[in-house]
Amino acid sequence: MSGVTVGILSHDRNWLGLRWTITGAQEVMVPRFRKRGRADGLWQTTCFEMFVKPPGVPNYTEFNLSPSRQWAAYDFTDYRAGPMDRPVPRDMSATYRRGGNTAIFDGYIPAAALPELPAAMALTAVIEETGGVKSYWSLRHSAAAPDFHDPACFTAPLTAPENP
Repeated sequence: MSGVTVGILSHDRNWLGLRWTITGAQEVMVPRFRKRGRADGLWQTTCFEMFVKPPGVPNYTEFNLSPSRQWAAYDFTDYRAGPMDRPVPRDMSATYRRGGNTAIFDGYIPAAALPELPAAMALTAVIEETGGVKSYWSLRHSAAAPDFHDPACFTAPLTAPENP
């Protein structure tokens, strides 16, 4: 695998859409397709994530989206502290497709599940390849070992939609 890019596809009063593009994706392993719904441990294989942190507070929210169609959402009270399931009013949506050496993952999070905006966000991915090789992708890694929960990873702004 040679790279991962991510960006916002859409953001309105109903949904936040994100797109991750993987180049060199021939060896990417994806979990089995499952019934859409909440599940834990998605990060143990190929998984796409968004962390959202309102300004001036230690708490933040983590969203996990899997190519299996399963998802998770957690609230933390501080750095890796107090994870609790975050209420989500309806299932998140995910689509994974691959053609040639490129794969695209689109994930949609209900806007009502997001914390109050504006906020800082971290967009990340865990990619597992054939043979169990894993790589950890983030807009920024601040330490020698990847740590998506590190406040230094929250580098991108997430604002409320202009035209809800």
